[in-house]
Amino acid sequence: MKAIRRSLSFMGRYWWAAAGAFLSLLVVNAANLITPQLLLRLIDQGIVQMNTAIIWQVAGGLVAIALGRGLFTFLQGYLSEYASQGVAYEVRNVLFTRLQNLSFSYHDRAQTGKLMTRMTSDVELVRTFTGMGLLQLLGAVIMFVGTLVILLSMNWLLTIIFLALIPLVGILFFFFIRTMMPLSKVVQQALGELNTVLQENLAGIRIVKAFAREEYETRRFAEKNTTLYEQGLKLVKTFSTFFPLVFFIANLGVLAVVIVGGNQVIGGQLTPGELVAFVSYQAYLLMPVVMLGFVASMLSRAEASAERIFEVIDADSEIKDPIDAVPLPPVKGAVRFDEVSFRYVGADGDVIQNISFEAHPGQTVAILGVTGSGKSSIINLIPRFYDVTHGNVTIDGYDVRAVALDSLRSQIGIVLQETTLFSGTIRENIAYGRPDATLEEVVQAAQAAQIHDEILLLPDGYETPVGERGVGLSGGQKQRIAIARALLVDPPILIMDDSTSSVDSQTEFRIQQALDKLRSGRTTFVIAQRISTVRDADLILILDQGGLAAQGQHEELMQTSELYAEILETQFGDRAELVQVVEEVTK
Repeated sequence: MKAIRRSLSFMGRYWWAAAGAFLSLLVVNAANLITPQLLLRLIDQGIVQMNTAIIWQVAGGLVAIALGRGLFTFLQGYLSEYASQGVAYEVRNVLFTRLQNLSFSYHDRAQTGKLMTRMTSDVELVRTFTGMGLLQLLGAVIMFVGTLVILLSMNWLLTIIFLALIPLVGILFFFFIRTMMPLSKVVQQALGELNTVLQENLAGIRIVKAFAREEYETRRFAEKNTTLYEQGLKLVKTFSTFFPLVFFIANLGVLAVVIVGGNQVIGGQLTPGELVAFVSYQAYLLMPVVMLGFVASMLSRAEASAERIFEVIDADSEIKDPIDAVPLPPVKGAVRFDEVSFRYVGADGDVIQNISFEAHPGQTVAILGVTGSGKSSIINLIPRFYDVTHGNVTIDGYDVRAVALDSLRSQIGIVLQETTLFSGTIRENIAYGRPDATLEEVVQAAQAAQIHDEILLLPDGYETPVGERGVGLSGGQKQRIAIARALLVDPPILIMDDSTSSVDSQTEFRIQQALDKLRSGRTTFVIAQRISTVRDADLILILDQGGLAAQGQHEELMQTSELYAEILETQFGDRAELVQVVEEVTK
């Protein structure tokens, strides 16, 4: 149980609560072991001898023990829960931090639903065992040993008769745990797959409805749900089969003790009170055995979940600060690609091959190419979302792999093609990269992104809450908020991945006017689908099948690159006239 033992290391800050729960457990077990002795005295010295005083004394003792047991049972439950919640708190923090630090390549391969299952269900199973399960395990062992010592001191013959059945119970335990462990892993995997389908469906509910695929998604969910249901039933079946067998074997032992012990009472070798006390202790000996069955079930599921949690925590991140990383000083924005090749983890071939170019500070670099030509891959290498396979990427002469990631990415503003807004207000979303920004600075960034006037029309202006994934805002509004978010950081390098694809031509033109002012002294990389975005670029890169087919300015490429002319005709031909009209109107 390496994973469970490792998870207990997270209890360090909560050791006092765990120790308090353990001490409370000892008191509760001591109270349980004393109770049969009081019953023995009640029967032999009180009832048999008709001694009322003894009866009242024993009754008072039982009440006192019940009150004390109730108090320490509360302390045991509260403190164990406190410690287990602390473990879950620490594990969630470590797991979430690890997910934040893992590279893009890990998240490319991992399914969101399965990661959510590890953050929730798996952590909860580990928490349950480290709190209730572990304490029950310790309590069962202590109760078993204590009861066994008392039984042997009372009547060794009856004890041996009862213990003769323990090996059979041990065999059952062996097969029970051996069966439960793989079943628990299968159940958790099935739950992860179900959560993946659920997460994908909720995230893409508009697509589902747009293509009338509700029935298909319902069937897909039902298939995963059926698998989880069937695997869960297998788990329950194993659990339900084990305990009746244990109880049946235990009852055989009680029957044998009653027969032999009854004859000893008749023969005068044993008093009625001793027989009652012995049978009571038998229940205490049986209770730990039954409890071990429950704990074994919890343990097997918790071990499976802990293994899944530590798979994430131990996952290796391809992107991390080197040991001798140096902080990247404030840069001017000179970006250079030198014979750069790159392939994704698990891919058969390079996505880009032998790319070389240089962007000078303050230049605007437009990247064009057909789908799959490697445009996004190039811009992902600048903030080091991925590492190059060959060659190097430098900023102001610093290799991006040699500098601290925080110092690198804090100087790069990014507006991705898929706009992501977080729950919170519009102001908080714009200030995401600079939480300490003043309202005036937020407003200036919004004005530059041509979204300020529309924000003022909203019910609460900049304090208007943003719905999940930006619900309530148009695609153009979300993109301009994302642009404002990047501009507020005031980065020396700006990356825009088709960031004006959801706005009309007039709005895009206004954004371009604002960006023209902001590009002074700022190196800008643009991936766009409109000629207006790239026509005035200082450098245009033409990608074809992962290679750099041509580079230069608009007029130069129009004369020298057939591929550039072809891209203009196929991608921008139907919009060029509209853009020209908008420009004439705004002059």
